[in-house]
Amino acid sequence: MYVTLLKAKIHQARVTEVALEYEGSLTIDSHLMESAGIRPYEKILVANMENGERFETYAIEGTPGSRVIGLNGATAHKGSVGDRLIIFTFCAVSEQEAAGHQPRILVLDADNKPKRQAEP
Repeated sequence: MYVTLLKAKIHQARVTEVALEYEGSLTIDSHLMESAGIRPYEKILVANMENGERFETYAIEGTPGSRVIGLNGATAHKGSVGDRLIIFTFCAVSEQEAAGHQPRILVLDADNKPKRQAEP
């Protein structure tokens, strides 16, 4: 049997750009993605802390070190520049793996700089 657990989370990511005329997805600074353990094109669940909106999309790499968090395409309607987001990924693990599983959590400050990180 497998269970679905939190794999990674970026907490309090601030939206830095909104691009309605884009094919879709969420742009995330590639350094932040790497720190959190999120892969390019990985499915993500996003929760907007300002308005309660939740949506699923996929992550695309932004310029390394840019601290960009961009709502693209239809997701541009789910928030505004300055909104705080929680970005989640999940994984399926066996019951045996679940006992020792620890998600990677990256908490950001108001400028999208890492404040702290909990690693497995």
